[in-house]
Amino acid sequence: MERAERLQAARARVPRVDPYGFERPEDFDYAAYEEFFSTYLVILTKRAIKWSRLLKGGRGVRKSSTVKRYVRKGIPLEHRARVWMAVSGAQAQMDQNPGYYHRLLQGERSSCLEEAIRTDLNRTFPDNVRFRKTAEPCLQKTLYNVLLAYGTHNRGVGYCQGMNFIAGYLILITKNEEESFWLLDALVGRILPDYYSPEMLGLKTDQEVLAELVRLKLPAVAALMEGHGVLWTLLVSRWFICLFVDILPVETVLRIWDCLFNEGSKILFRVALTLIKQHQRFILEATSVPDICDRFKQITKGTFVTECHTFMQASFAEAQPSGAPQALPACSLPKVFSEPGSLSMATITRLRESCRAALLAQG
Repeated sequence: MERAERLQAARARVPRVDPYGFERPEDFDYAAYEEFFSTYLVILTKRAIKWSRLLKGGRGVRKSSTVKRYVRKGIPLEHRARVWMAVSGAQAQMDQNPGYYHRLLQGERSSCLEEAIRTDLNRTFPDNVRFRKTAEPCLQKTLYNVLLAYGTHNRGVGYCQGMNFIAGYLILITKNEEESFWLLDALVGRILPDYYSPEMLGLKTDQEVLAELVRLKLPAVAALMEGHGVLWTLLVSRWFICLFVDILPVETVLRIWDCLFNEGSKILFRVALTLIKQHQRFILEATSVPDICDRFKQITKGTFVTECHTFMQASFAEAQPSGAPQALPACSLPKVFSEPGSLSMATITRLRESCRAALLAQG
């Protein structure tokens, strides 16, 4: 069958709207996706069986080496909300504060907070059919409630751009306003402190930490950035503030979030380093600041990031990548847990302390 015919056949079989409500872009490679998903479906089925056994009889989920291994291999969609709630501590918070979410919505409101949230509602996932005003039900109202409640709950943060995308994903997965609120609280309040505060000190710190990790592990890339005077915030701020939402494919983002809720923010550095290391030679071919920026956009697209299970889990084999982002044999694809090499929480904590101190000294 000719390639054009294969593409047409795949387009006819693969729905134009994905399971989460996102319309596939015009340049979407239906044939490549169909080939990937036929393999991934087998993996999903096996994982679903294992998770069903683990959760049999309504047993709770507690952090353990087994749960950590299971989470890294992916949480099935039907169990994802429950597991996220458990491992993040959101379920415990919700159980300890019955009715709190609804009281927040019924209490006194800030007109400034409401206006800031309303401004971003129509900008949130315009390519998702469930967030359009014509949808029934329209998730914009749910999103508004979650963001309003959180801004009222955490007045030190209020509302910050980027939180709309995160809350939107939580709503799509949980299909529950209150659970989405408590998961947002877990992320903003505990897992990613100071990412969304007015000064965004946590966010700025972690961008500097990534810069230091690149200097340690990928010195040639660091030298390129420094040689052109490129600030890392220009390249990766959206990676961190949106937690890869609207940067990487939906399934890949969800696999990253599985680890984020269970293991914390270290996964963000692993993903960033994997993307950069895998495409190091391609990045090093850049000759100007605009060229560098464009290449950092390109490395978040293509087969490498679409094949989420391989991206997260494939057996590691040291590869010397070259050229533009492209499909690679499975045996040569690095995994997020191996590609960055050793990356202890102690190292990240130490770098955070030094980077935070440097930022505060700068004023």
